[in-house]
Amino acid sequence: MKYIVCSAWPYVNNVPHLGTMIGSLLSGDVYHRFLRLKGEEAIYVSGSDEHGSPIEVEARKRGIEPKELTDAMHSYVSRLIKEWGIEFTNYTRTHNPTHIDFVQKFMMKLYERGYLEKRREVLPYCPVDKIFLADRFIEGTCPYCGYEKARGDQCDNCGRLLHPTELINPHCVFCGSKPIYKETENYFFKMQMVRDELLSWLRDNRELDDNVRNYSLNWVEEGLKERSVTRDISWGIPSPFPNTEGKTIYVWFDALLGYISAVKEYFEKEGKREEFERWWKDRETKTVYFIGKDNIPFHAIIFPAMLIASGESYPLPWRISATEYLLFQEEKFSKSRGIGIWADEALEILPADYWRFALIRMRPESKDTSFSWMEFYRIVNTELNDDIGNLIHRVLSFTWKNFNGEIPYFEESEEVMKAEDEIMKMVKNAVEAYERIKLKQASEQILELARWGNQFFNSMAPWDLLKSNREKAAAVIFIETNLVRLLAVLLHPIIPSSSMKIYEMLGLEGPKNGELSDLKFEAIEHGHKIRKPEPIFKKLPPDFLDKIDEIVEDARSKVSEKRPKLRERLRIS
Repeated sequence: MKYIVCSAWPYVNNVPHLGTMIGSLLSGDVYHRFLRLKGEEAIYVSGSDEHGSPIEVEARKRGIEPKELTDAMHSYVSRLIKEWGIEFTNYTRTHNPTHIDFVQKFMMKLYERGYLEKRREVLPYCPVDKIFLADRFIEGTCPYCGYEKARGDQCDNCGRLLHPTELINPHCVFCGSKPIYKETENYFFKMQMVRDELLSWLRDNRELDDNVRNYSLNWVEEGLKERSVTRDISWGIPSPFPNTEGKTIYVWFDALLGYISAVKEYFEKEGKREEFERWWKDRETKTVYFIGKDNIPFHAIIFPAMLIASGESYPLPWRISATEYLLFQEEKFSKSRGIGIWADEALEILPADYWRFALIRMRPESKDTSFSWMEFYRIVNTELNDDIGNLIHRVLSFTWKNFNGEIPYFEESEEVMKAEDEIMKMVKNAVEAYERIKLKQASEQILELARWGNQFFNSMAPWDLLKSNREKAAAVIFIETNLVRLLAVLLHPIIPSSSMKIYEMLGLEGPKNGELSDLKFEAIEHGHKIRKPEPIFKKLPPDFLDKIDEIVEDARSKVSEKRPKLRERLRIS
């Protein structure tokens, strides 16, 4: 089976914050690593979303070309992603020749197949800046929920897709003036033509989570509106349609097609062009998307509608993992108000694996979840250090000191058989949670395994058994070292760097592709030599919470010197 794992493309007018990391980039990486451990053929793609009005807004404010902004930000964010230990098969960008060519040809196919129509529409126009105010060029009050900072394409508060003319009390984001309304022509996607096929897919695909299916079904059943696929803005992919000079493809249609073009670009670079069709033109390929819940309409309605309309054999989404919101201490992330932690700031505070583990533990899988420093402190010190790190160090240090770092021999015992059954049940539960993309649940099962290991070590007291029954002490070490090895395997998708350290101390090479497909308890046998153990994690100091404001301010000061300088300090909001 082939899997294409896709992460929502980070928009490069900013640095990703913790909510972006857990909602898409990190979650997709964890699942992709899990698939490889299972031995599946899997590739992981995403990239910098660099077209559209937000980038043009930022560039216009600075008096620079949009590409100058996106070049700098793409380079910076790409480096950050690697520093977080996130491994993409291809992390690309929307302003690349392969993507531009693919989008233009795909959209022309929809045009030729009769799924697009030209329509005249009235749009807000700024008489001061002399531009049409599409998308994020205009803000106002949402007509559905009353949110006062809704954009021209979507309300961030209620998630409804909007048309600029629906906004109440609209104003130009550049000069604040009230717009006038002028007529223009654009092409629209007639989604209603694929309504029946779309409904059938939504109802029949049992792999869709309830929140995705129910939201999308309600949206489709209410009636599909035509969506504009061209925009009166200059920064983007030039429209390929007749007589549309100066217009560009709407950024959302552009970015969604990036999931396909990123795979195409990867195989082109590898000199394996024929592989693209083996992956993206095979209806048996399973495509998996990691997004925040605000992106459900685009991934569960617009994108599958486009794939259906293309007439090609592209597989429709198999799973869409849409997280709820990660808040920051009960508030939405906001750079302008100093609310939240951004990906580069986080790495100035602690190494990536601490953040990876903590965010998976807080992953908002069923409801909005608020990041708090107190919970972060608890997770790092109690779960990561005490439950997991302490067990590993106790077991390996005991083995190193009392058995010269060698797994001792003993006769087969009942304790080993009983322990194996209990341990492998917990391992199976963790694997099943990974399989269902319940990553937080998987971490809970891993913690249960570590806690069981600690309880078993304490109850068996091998330090006492050394005096009275050395062979039984040897059996305890055999059980515990194999449990530690299982922890290393299961932890690898979440904290890969730390997992590798565990493998190294165990004297093992590291996880192999396919290791989870036939996972056995007894992988470390009698006579195997481990290496001198060292603590894997460090506890946060007792005064961490008292000093957190100072720690964050110091981190922000450091990253301000590293972030791209574009004629003035880059505003990231």
